[in-house]
Amino acid sequence: MITNNIKHFLFAGLVSCGIAAAFTACSDTWDEHYEGTVADVTQTSLWEAIKQNPNLSNFASVVEATGYDKSLGSSQVFTVFAPLNANFSKEQADALIAEFKQQKQKVNDEDNTVIKEFIQNHIALYNYSVSENSNDSIVLMNGKFALLQAGKISNSSFESTNKVYQNGVLYTLNSTVNYADNVFEYMRKDADLDSAYQFFYNSLFYRKEFLPELSVEGGIDDEGRTIYLDSVFRQRNNLDNVVGRIGSEDSTYWMVVPTNEVWADLLQKYEPYFHYDKNVGSLLVEGTRDSLIYTNPRLAIMRGTAFSRTINEGYFSGTKTGLTINDSIYSFNALTSYNNRTLAYGAPFNYYQYFAPMAANGVLNESDKVECSNGRLMKVRNWKLNELQTFNQWVVVEAESSGSIKEIKKMVDSKGDSINMANAISLPVNNDKFRQKVWNNRFVEFEPNGTNVNPEITFNISNVLSNMGYDIYLVSAPALANDSNATDKQSLPTSIQVELSYHNEDGTTVKERLQSKVDVRGDIMDYVLLAEDFKFPVCTWGVREVEPITTMTIKNRVTATQVKNGTYTKTMRVDCLLLVPHGTLELTEALPEDSSIPQSYWGTPGVLMYPHGKDGIHWYYMPR
Repeated sequence: MITNNIKHFLFAGLVSCGIAAAFTACSDTWDEHYEGTVADVTQTSLWEAIKQNPNLSNFASVVEATGYDKSLGSSQVFTVFAPLNANFSKEQADALIAEFKQQKQKVNDEDNTVIKEFIQNHIALYNYSVSENSNDSIVLMNGKFALLQAGKISNSSFESTNKVYQNGVLYTLNSTVNYADNVFEYMRKDADLDSAYQFFYNSLFYRKEFLPELSVEGGIDDEGRTIYLDSVFRQRNNLDNVVGRIGSEDSTYWMVVPTNEVWADLLQKYEPYFHYDKNVGSLLVEGTRDSLIYTNPRLAIMRGTAFSRTINEGYFSGTKTGLTINDSIYSFNALTSYNNRTLAYGAPFNYYQYFAPMAANGVLNESDKVECSNGRLMKVRNWKLNELQTFNQWVVVEAESSGSIKEIKKMVDSKGDSINMANAISLPVNNDKFRQKVWNNRFVEFEPNGTNVNPEITFNISNVLSNMGYDIYLVSAPALANDSNATDKQSLPTSIQVELSYHNEDGTTVKERLQSKVDVRGDIMDYVLLAEDFKFPVCTWGVREVEPITTMTIKNRVTATQVKNGTYTKTMRVDCLLLVPHGTLELTEALPEDSSIPQSYWGTPGVLMYPHGKDGIHWYYMPR
């Protein structure tokens, strides 16, 4: 949306576009609809016409009080839709003028609601005419779209049309043009949604961007700086690309928004998940610790709440009262591509996609619906968005992914050179029996550099939540996954020790041994539980770390005697590390009999995520 300083409202490149030139240049609709001739043009300005019409005196008083008399008296071309006194009283006009003056002491002109919601709602740049066939969508000065038809604009019927003056066209109306809030604007006005409003309008995200290319220059001052007669701004919100473009008039969204009471409950629950250590600021590529602590628990609430009509074209088909309901709906934050989900999450998790949205436990059920100019806002007092479907995600560290391996411990060889204790080889799945069972269909084989070497490999771990119970697994792939002719010797188990390194709230590094010695099988996909319901004291979620502060080191503990006896191998085949919300991984060979997700969404056997069981409990199915 573009808003202007109210002094002049002249757009660069349009100042010289007078009414005669407008017949051919300023409006394509002019040639199509206007049935008069240039001779019909009255040689007075729009402001003079409004000021001289006694039936428009109330409208004129508001125009003059807000400074728009100068704009409508300039050479800039406008179309004005002016309500007559019979339907816009002096009392209404006086109330608007008083409100304008009160706001003027507190806000800039472009944020004054009298300008934005009344004056700009009755004026459009350029000239527009109507004929009996008119059915056009035009943009008013406040960025709102209005339907211009033969007898009315939006909800207001015309008393007179196509009155042409030196700098535009004048219509008179039998009522004011209704101002419709978009989803973003409505939050600001509803006291029940004050908490969400305070977040979206926070100066961390909400700002106005000056557009010099659209502003009107008025000369140069003594210091060589450009003076602007009229400054044009565009509203910007950094959350547009995170939550959804809910302030855009050319987008259509449905959005669920928690009431203040729900917001308070969710924030109390989520804030402990986002405790950052005091030194995190030095590790950030961008941002600050305070901004993380404020922003991320609130983003946890609001991400996944907006639903684009474009993304959900099938869901939104039909009329407002007869929409087609599909078995699932994608939020703005969902990844609709199976491949993209696999790349982003390490598996095709359906995060931010909600099944049976209109069912009893559906995310769109039980809400107060408010129709807005760009969609619908749904006030929710019974929150249905489960954190396991949104921000509380599995942390998947693929061994073969770039940046996953922090280091392989080094040793000195017989020549005195420093070399890795093991060679890391990324291997594909060549055995169909293990396709879709090995995460991303690749794993890393760590082969020790010598019979007396016990390799140590350290992995980076990012995006963990604090005070969230994680079950931590090491997933190991069998030799058979890469080579269907692998021998029994290649499929021997190995034995490892596991140490976790992380920060406490003071920023001090803590090292904790998860397992002193645990066996890992080499003949199956082995899910080795390293820790159950483990809670990190600090969060790294949303931190673009220069170097991850959370790491896991796997140390091989097989002895030379065990290798010689043929009972163990020092070769380790790591598929991935999994940090899953406590209790949400169930290992099984068969699909569950009771699933609330349609079978069409199951896809090929692999990693599936879905709500299952009573009360929306979530768990995960992993074939072995």
